[in-house]
Amino acid sequence: MITLTERQSLILKAIVRDYTEGGNPVGSKSLVQELPIKVSSATIRNEMAHLEALGLIVKTHLSSGRIPSIKGYRYYVDHILKPEKVDSKDLKVIQHSLGGEFHKIDEIVAQSADILSQLTSYTTFTLRPELKHSRLSGFRLVPLGNHQVMAILVTNNGDVENQTFTIPNDLTGDELEPVVRFIDDQLIGLPLQDVLAKLQQEIPLKLSHYLQNPDGFLDIFGSVLSKAASERFYVGGKLNLFDYTTKQNPQEMRSLYSLLDQTDNLANVIGTPGQHIQVRIGNEITNDLLKDYSLITATYDVDQHGQGIIAVLGPTAMPYSRTIGLMGAFQRELARKLLEYYRYFDE
Repeated sequence: MITLTERQSLILKAIVRDYTEGGNPVGSKSLVQELPIKVSSATIRNEMAHLEALGLIVKTHLSSGRIPSIKGYRYYVDHILKPEKVDSKDLKVIQHSLGGEFHKIDEIVAQSADILSQLTSYTTFTLRPELKHSRLSGFRLVPLGNHQVMAILVTNNGDVENQTFTIPNDLTGDELEPVVRFIDDQLIGLPLQDVLAKLQQEIPLKLSHYLQNPDGFLDIFGSVLSKAASERFYVGGKLNLFDYTTKQNPQEMRSLYSLLDQTDNLANVIGTPGQHIQVRIGNEITNDLLKDYSLITATYDVDQHGQGIIAVLGPTAMPYSRTIGLMGAFQRELARKLLEYYRYFDE
């Protein structure tokens, strides 16, 4: 295990700060002016040689200065970093952006990804709170003519999902009415996951009392229900990802971009964050496409409504202190906004 002296820690901290803010290798002469302790350039060079021997900083081919290594970033995050306090301007941006009128939780969560991306200039992800507490509170079929119907599903927290379907020629609107009443009588108030389970088990048999061939309706109901019950990551600043990549291979670039559109892959990459903000750097991220990036993840807690996830994906040379400070403020403000929303529907 590496243990640094206070002076070595101050030097590593300054190198990380200077390089992540300016992008240029850091030399001993500039550090003489920056360190909060009085020390000679020769002493700094000796300490930098020690940090280099430990693998915490490395020399570049283009300069005599040094830059942090992946190992150096890891040590900095684990032992030196203190989250930067969010300034009032950024806090106002967050509060103002979340202060508008929203009609669905997904609108709030999607907006959050965009705000966080704007503040960090990185690619961001947000996931709404867990859906295990969402219950079915309404289901309707609205005839549109030409054998088309709109299926509308409402949950207890105000979420509305709708999809338009073409129904089979032998299925009429009159035949569907008792089926919708059956849904109201038997399934309203149940958690969405329980309704999905019943859809695979007893519902098809019961619907056969109302419909000669219930498959058409089951496809309609199952599709809109699955959409309402599915977890969805919202992505902000997709193109920001390419501002920090060293990849030139077009196939790798396409793979990187398509990764952002695949919820299952994103879920695997982001994992299940703990209560505290977590930082994974380089090869610590499970996907090889992201070995040149750092991923900062956190959960936000919405009381009995569960937890959601926020994440920032950026270069390994990101300003960790500022980014983690923003994540902390965002956790609090997003949770507060969602609690307001849930309270409105619980009244």
